[in-house]
Amino acid sequence: MSEVQPSVSYSFTMRLYIKNKPGMLAKILSEIADHKADPGAVDVVEVEGEYKVRDLTVSARDEEHSKAIVEAVKSIDGVKVRNVSDRVFLLHLGGKIRIENKVPVDTRDSLSMAYTPGVGRVCEAIAKEKEKVHSLTIKENSVAVVSDGSAVLGLGDIGPEAAMPVMEGKAMLFKEFADVDAYPICLQTQEVDEIVNAVKWMSPGFGGINLEDIGAPRCFEIEEKLKKELDIPVFHDDQHGTAVVALAATINALKVVDKDLSDLRTVIVGVGAAGVAITKILLEAGAEEILCCDRSGIINRDNLDELNSSKRWVAENTNPQNLSGSLLEATQNADLLIGVSGPGTVPIEAVEQMADDPIVFALANPVPEIMPEEIQGIARIIATGRSDYPNQINNVLAFPGLFRGALDARSTDINEEMKLAAAHAIAECIDEEGLSEEYIVPSVFNKEVVRRVSEEVKNAAHESGVAQRPQP
Repeated sequence: MSEVQPSVSYSFTMRLYIKNKPGMLAKILSEIADHKADPGAVDVVEVEGEYKVRDLTVSARDEEHSKAIVEAVKSIDGVKVRNVSDRVFLLHLGGKIRIENKVPVDTRDSLSMAYTPGVGRVCEAIAKEKEKVHSLTIKENSVAVVSDGSAVLGLGDIGPEAAMPVMEGKAMLFKEFADVDAYPICLQTQEVDEIVNAVKWMSPGFGGINLEDIGAPRCFEIEEKLKKELDIPVFHDDQHGTAVVALAATINALKVVDKDLSDLRTVIVGVGAAGVAITKILLEAGAEEILCCDRSGIINRDNLDELNSSKRWVAENTNPQNLSGSLLEATQNADLLIGVSGPGTVPIEAVEQMADDPIVFALANPVPEIMPEEIQGIARIIATGRSDYPNQINNVLAFPGLFRGALDARSTDINEEMKLAAAHAIAECIDEEGLSEEYIVPSVFNKEVVRRVSEEVKNAAHESGVAQRPQP
């Protein structure tokens, strides 16, 4: 098994006091190399007596690896480690986002217009005609990022306070990629109706609702109820954002291996929010044979009464031959395996027995179902949810453009037509000549992605009848 590679997500900076004599830095770098870590920037801070003070940045594999590197450097004669700063924690100090005014309030006139008494006239105008709230407030460009902290990344039920860094990060991405003003809102409840009511009560100030990191099967019920209650888009990103990008990656992967979606045997590992949504969008796109596996094995129709509502839907709409058995039995001659479960849930044997040119999307974060190093040379195409491997299936390719298009159309929903349009727009950001095993999804920094996705989503909103703003 190949070793996990160092990552910037475990990078740290050591402030080192190094005896000012030749060869000392080389000793430190050699020790880091022996630990198979990646050194980064080396900056001279100052010279203090017989010591040269340097800041040295290192990327490690995990926290234990980081500690081992620091201890190894400490053991070098003539080197003192005065401080170790975790770069990820430094980035989060004080939070990652803030609100800024669009216009200055620096004179009596500007205060009178932005606030009382001038603002009263604007309030009266909206009271007479509620539609004006879209043009006269932040509503038309705002999204609430709402979580209860029950299913955060791969960390699980860690609570609303611990979910805040993720929601802040989501808000950052909305702003950075689509110029959407998003607000992190973490609720101190996991009751379905309380969450629904909280979102409903705050909805007048928002143009859309992005549900995030809410555990299954509650997330399905919450989204369904809110869609019925509200006249603005409600979108559970863990379901649909993942599904849209997974479909985009599938479209392009099939071009590389020269296979058709309708001919595939697809195995989905994990039947939570993302697994169900991926199943739905693949079926909508033309897939015919999908086997979904949970901890007990292949979901089938033998014991429908024992399944919750979402798994019952899966049983009734997949597995056309009603097969039973383990994950290893499911993956025999499978063409595409999509993992949306947890770390280490897919054994190497499952990939070894897949069909020719197997495609594996191991999307659990931060540790995937199987590490790419384990199946190099076995799988033809490998994708993960991580930024430190090729083919990152990252929701940021989908949700900024989806909401940008929905807000621009003043859509009342983000429907299936809009999701399919987004997936095809993402896939088409790479022309067929540029496709390869390690390039089936565009970079998250490709500015064409949001532009194309938002345009196609807006068009789909108009064509499907959910847009309220007339097309120009």
